[in-house]
Amino acid sequence: MGIDVILAEAREESCPDADRESKLRAVIGGAALENTDEDAKVREAAITDLMALLKRRRNAEGLAELLTGSLRPMFAKMAKAKTARIVRAILDGVAACAEPGDADALEMQVQLCQQTVDWCNEEKRTFLRQRVQGRLGALYLQQKKYSDALGVINELLREVKRLDDKAHLLEIQLTEAQIYHALRNLPKSRAALTSARTTANAIYVPPSLQAEIDMMAGIVSADEKDYKTAFSYFFEAFESLNSLSSPRTVLNLKYMLLCKIMSHHAADVPALVSGKIALKYPGAPVESMKAVAVAFEKRSLSDFEAALQEYPEQLKDDLIVHSHLSDLYHSLLEQNLLRLIEPYTCVEITHIAKLIALPLDTVENKLSQMILDKRLNGILDQGNGCLIVFDDEELSKTYDSSLNVLRNMENVVDSLFSKASSLR
Repeated sequence: MGIDVILAEAREESCPDADRESKLRAVIGGAALENTDEDAKVREAAITDLMALLKRRRNAEGLAELLTGSLRPMFAKMAKAKTARIVRAILDGVAACAEPGDADALEMQVQLCQQTVDWCNEEKRTFLRQRVQGRLGALYLQQKKYSDALGVINELLREVKRLDDKAHLLEIQLTEAQIYHALRNLPKSRAALTSARTTANAIYVPPSLQAEIDMMAGIVSADEKDYKTAFSYFFEAFESLNSLSSPRTVLNLKYMLLCKIMSHHAADVPALVSGKIALKYPGAPVESMKAVAVAFEKRSLSDFEAALQEYPEQLKDDLIVHSHLSDLYHSLLEQNLLRLIEPYTCVEITHIAKLIALPLDTVENKLSQMILDKRLNGILDQGNGCLIVFDDEELSKTYDSSLNVLRNMENVVDSLFSKASSLR
C-alpha cells in the first residue's frame, strides 16, 4: 500500500484516533520514503497531522517524545527553516496542553527546551537555539527562577543584538522587563521596557505581542503610582486582546478596574463593567473588583476583608493586584483610625480596636507605625494600654528663621575656608 494512501486513510473522519496515530507514525517512519520532494511533502503533512492529533488529545508526553525521539533523525534531512518551524510548533503544542499553574507540566517544558538547546548546539543550529533559549528564559520566569532566567536572557541579548534580529530582540527585551519587575527592580524594568518599545517602533509587531507590551507598560506605570497612564495602557491591551478573543483579555479588564479604584474613581467601576464589551467577561475577576470598589466607596474595612476572603485567587494570589490592594488597605485603615481618634486626647487602644472591629495587635502595630511615620502626633502608653494624642502645635517663625541663619553662616564659613586655602 502506498504511503500517500495510508495518509489519506488516516485523514478520514471515520478513522479512530488510535488507528490514525499508528498510520501517521507509519508514514513518518516509513522506510520506503525517499528524499524526493514528493515524499518530503507527504512526511511533513503526516508530521503536521500527528502534532494536531496529539495536541487535540492533550498528550504532552507524546509531543515531547515526537520531538526528542521519532523526529530527531529526520531533521538532518529537512531544511533548517522547516525544522525550526516544526520544533517551535511542538513546543507550542506542549505549552497548550499544560494546565495553568501545573508545576510538573512547567518542569517538563523546561527540560524539553534544555534538551533542544543541547541538540541545537551539537548540530550548530544557532537561529533555532536562540529562539528556544528565549522560550526557556520565559519558562524560568514562570518558575520564579529569576537568576537562571536573567543568565539566559542576558547572554541571549548580546548575541541577538549582534545579529540585529529585531523581532526576536523585542521578545527578549519584553521578557527582561518582566523578570526585573518580578525582582521589584523598577528602574531596570522600565529601561528594558523602553528598549522594547523603541525596537517595536522599527518593525511590524503582531497585535498579540503589542498587547503584551502595553500590558507590561501598564503594570510598570501602576507601580509608579501613575494610575491614569496605566489605565490607558491596559485599555489599549484590552481592546487588542478582545479582538483576538484571547483568554488574557479579562486580566486586562481586571487591571483597568484596579486602576480606577486606586486613582479614587471607584464610582466609575459599575459603568465600566456594564459596558457593551465588558459584559462579555462575567465571572470572578470582575466580581472581585466590584466588591473592592464597593468597600472603598463605603470606606469599610470589614467589607474589604470580606472581599479578600471571598475572592482569594483573584485578590491575593495575583501578586500585582495584591501589592496595590495592600497599599489601599493600609490607607483605608489609617483614614479610619484617624477619624476615630480625632475626638480624643487619651483613649484606650482596646476601645479603638472594638470600634474598628479589628484585632488589638493589628491596631496597636498600625498606630505605632503612624506615630513613627509622623502621621499621628502622640505616644502609646503600653503600661496602661492607652493612646495619648498631642495637639498639633504650629512652629514659630523664629524657629525657621534661626535655621536659615545657621545655614547661611555655614555657607559663609565654607566660602572663607576655600579662600583661605587658595592663599596658601
